[in-house]
Order: sequence, then structure tokens, then C-alpha cells
Amino acid sequence: MLFESVGIGIVISLLMTEWVGIAAGGIVVPGYFAYMLHEPFRVVATLAVSIIVLLLVKLITSFTIIYGRRLLVLSILLGYIFGTLTRIFPPIQVSGYLLDLHVVGYVIPGLVAYWMQRQGAVRTISALLLAAVLTRCIVIIFHLGNAQF
Repeated sequence: MLFESVGIGIVISLLMTEWVGIAAGGIVVPGYFAYMLHEPFRVVATLAVSIIVLLLVKLITSFTIIYGRRLLVLSILLGYIFGTLTRIFPPIQVSGYLLDLHVVGYVIPGLVAYWMQRQGAVRTISALLLAAVLTRCIVIIFHLGNAQF
């Protein structure tokens, strides 16, 4: 499923960028989000880490000159570090439900933060969630409703 989700997500992300002019948080991000939509706490945790990385990058860029590739690498590195910190803590049991707050992927929070820096948080999150839902729907249709995520 991940293979199909990432592939279809790349196409959706490319079409969205070309037609609407808004990037969905990186070329592979919608596919990973589509694959993890059945675990909403992980999606929320990933967006929260992305916002933390965005704020930290804005703080760092307020006293240093970082742009282009260095900004991308800094965002991905910080996203990786904070994402790894979420993996240290075990899932929490709440009312019989396992609350898993691990982020999606390793570089995904950094990519989302980078695009938030470039085009704004609301635009990026909106485009990302739209592309992820469209990708998930297409994967489900592709498997005739028998998609097991």
C-alpha cells in the first residue's frame, strides 16, 4: 500500500502544484500522509512537530542568513531530531485506546516545515490534507474498496 500511496501522492502533488500553484508539503509527503490517515494522532503529531520546526527555523533565521538549500537541510535536520524525540516515548493507553504520537516518517516533518516557511502554514497544511485525502481515495478505488492500510 505504501508503494501505491507514495506513487499516486507524487502525481497528485505534481498536479496540484501545476494547476493551483500550491505545494502539498513536498513531493512525497501526501503519499505518506494518505498511508497514515487511519492513525490521526500520528498525522496531528507530525503537523505539530512541523510547526515547532517552523518556529525554530524562523527564530534561527532572525539572526542568521539561511536560505535555499541550507534552509531545506536545516528544516529536515530539525524535523528529524524532533521526530526522533517523539519515538523515544512509548504509546499512551487512554480509555482502552492506544495513543501513538510518533511522527510520520523521518524527513516528512522537516519537508512540511520547509514548505510552510515558503508558502505559509495554512496553505501548506490545507494543500497537504487535500492531496492526502485524494490520494487515499484513489488508492481505495484502485483496490476496489479492499485496501488494507
